[in-house]
Amino acid sequence: EPHEVKDEHGTVVLAAIATYGKTRHTLVERSGYSGPYLPGYVAAEPIVAPPAKRTFQAIDHCVGNVELGKMNEWVAFYNKVMGFTNMKEFVGDDIATEYSALMSKVVADGTLKVKFPINEPAIAKKKSQIDEYLEFYGGAGVQHIALATNDIVQTVRTMRDAGVQFLDTPDSYYDTLGEWAGETRVPVETLRELKILVDRDEDGYLLQIFTKPVQDKPTVFFEMIER
Repeated sequence: EPHEVKDEHGTVVLAAIATYGKTRHTLVERSGYSGPYLPGYVAAEPIVAPPAKRTFQAIDHCVGNVELGKMNEWVAFYNKVMGFTNMKEFVGDDIATEYSALMSKVVADGTLKVKFPINEPAIAKKKSQIDEYLEFYGGAGVQHIALATNDIVQTVRTMRDAGVQFLDTPDSYYDTLGEWAGETRVPVETLRELKILVDRDEDGYLLQIFTKPVQDKPTVFFEMIER
């Protein structure tokens, strides 16, 4: 239910919707609040010097991993409870290998600015990354949060300097990149240096990179994405 939380900086109204696992979507109404974040929080100095310009502009999407056979159930939940529509789906051979596979559907709000891909494992010869996540996380939950950037090169350099660790990509990936990805805003040699990935479809291309898991388990991580 909506409820008020207060401190000396004012009042915030919070309400929450429960979804897969222990995940919650919290709605925040902060027009009557002037504090640093939410009541109970205090301002703190940055751990590292903030960059000259912002490293990302918004949350691009938030991905959830759910158990085998539960993806369509949660897609229907977002359709019914939050009025979301289905954007895209990846099933079967779209994102599968002989040994590991997953199925994914994307739900989004009417503006297409709020996007929630939902993954479930697919049957394969060994555990998929989704199975691994579910095992270590202890059930369904958020796999990663993607942050939209206008300049992925500057973002990655800044984050690396601050100590963020990204997944590696073999050099061989870049040897043939131009043959299928075509021309991109960032030269291939810069993509190779920073280990940035490219994906292209009928709508255009995107540049992306993934951090290593941010905890001591192979669970939650972040993605930087430039569309």
